[in-house]
Amino acid sequence: MDLKGEYRLPAPRETVWALLNDPAVLKACIPGCQELEVTGENEMAATVVAKVGPVKATFTGQVRLENIVPPESYSIVGEGKGGIAGFASGGADVHLADEGAETVLTYTVDAKVGGKIAQLGGRLVDSSAKKLAGQFFDNLAARVSGREPASSEAADA
Repeated sequence: MDLKGEYRLPAPRETVWALLNDPAVLKACIPGCQELEVTGENEMAATVVAKVGPVKATFTGQVRLENIVPPESYSIVGEGKGGIAGFASGGADVHLADEGAETVLTYTVDAKVGGKIAQLGGRLVDSSAKKLAGQFFDNLAARVSGREPASSEAADA
């Protein structure tokens, strides 16, 4: 699964960079995130409840940040397991650029899924991933603007 996108955030690049590297902010912005903790330098463990089509599962996983160029870019590499629902692994490249008073965040995701989720079909998985990414960036934009992100018990996609 490949996913690309661009999001405009109403804040300077340094502010966006700081938020993207704050575990408390990430936990609040990731749809369905139950836990997020730093486990080492540039490494985190997370528990996320997500629903893709008819499959709802709790995923546990680890991510690490690589190729870090503050306050411009980094790569996220990780994997998560959702028991019988399946697994996901892959990475994302995130880049921040100044554009006036805004920051333009671009991302490219390359991920693989397996198990029941993979059996749902590529179109459903892709649309669910796009929806979850959109929710994350909407929540991040709310945080950048000083508002609280919308919270949900489970990420419905």
